[in-house]
Amino acid sequence: MMPTFPVPVFASALLLVLAVHVAMRTARAWGLAALIGACAVQALLIALVQHYGVASLRFAQALGASLIPPLAWLALTQGSRRSLTWRDARHAAGPAGVVVLTVLLPAGLDAAIPLFYIGYGTAILRVAWDGADALARARLDSGDTSLRVWQAIGAAMLLSALADLLILAAILGGQPHLPALIVSFVTSLTLLGIGWVALSPGLAPPEPDAATPDPATAGPVQPPPAEEDRALVARLEALMEDDRLYLDPDLTLERLARRLQVPRKVLSAAVNRCTGENVSRFINARRIAHACAVIARGRPVTEAWLASGFNTRSNFNREFRRIRGCAPSAWQPDPTEKDPGRAAGA
Repeated sequence: MMPTFPVPVFASALLLVLAVHVAMRTARAWGLAALIGACAVQALLIALVQHYGVASLRFAQALGASLIPPLAWLALTQGSRRSLTWRDARHAAGPAGVVVLTVLLPAGLDAAIPLFYIGYGTAILRVAWDGADALARARLDSGDTSLRVWQAIGAAMLLSALADLLILAAILGGQPHLPALIVSFVTSLTLLGIGWVALSPGLAPPEPDAATPDPATAGPVQPPPAEEDRALVARLEALMEDDRLYLDPDLTLERLARRLQVPRKVLSAAVNRCTGENVSRFINARRIAHACAVIARGRPVTEAWLASGFNTRSNFNREFRRIRGCAPSAWQPDPTEKDPGRAAGA
């Protein structure tokens, strides 16, 4: 008889391949690689415990489950918000608590682990709720994509918590056949979803920029008066015109704040109040303007996106459609415009 392989085994193998891919893509994305790798190990542990009856690994399964939420938070922080510090070590408290519960009160794990997922999933969604400018280290060419990816990861963690609660309810309700079904599909697909969406290119942090000190750690930021908003945006416009920073594919809100020597929250708020857009859309409008100027000179669309500060063709196409309302290949310059690029708002 040929051996059978449950769904978690296939999920584990695919996640392991994804983790290696992320690790090889850039060493700076170690947080994402660790998150995907943890999902791969967890899927394998689920298969060994739930489908092959290796009861001795139940402790490892509980510990592995407790590692995923803090790893997701650290990957979000390291990749999209700020550099990690020694204070982030406090996130080891959850896995440490699982070890204590395993020794003193194993029954408490059934409630504790779903609470980890609910807590961290909610925290990730709260960060995402603040908009794309909350992800100061995310590449601006990704637009709102990074934001949506983290929203998906946060939602997946809440779904995982729901799956754990459904398993507990099935056991308490005398339905012994349901837990294996829930584990095979809901839990495995959730882990696979976390790993898959974490592959988004927009999540990989850019090269560190240590040329100027980071003003983002300044004290509480008070909204500046309207005239200060306009003055700051004027400085940003001048920086765009003089240095053409929008053509840098690794440009982030954090880097712009460093160049202007203001806290990134101040810069984000000023751009939002003066233009009605977040910083990502503000910069990408200039990138699309530049691409339109290249296309208007008769150059191919591929050359336009490569020369306009976008990391991927998909990001370029998405932002072009958002700003121009059509695909780049279908766009035609207006002969009445002296500078076709300026129509995009640059």
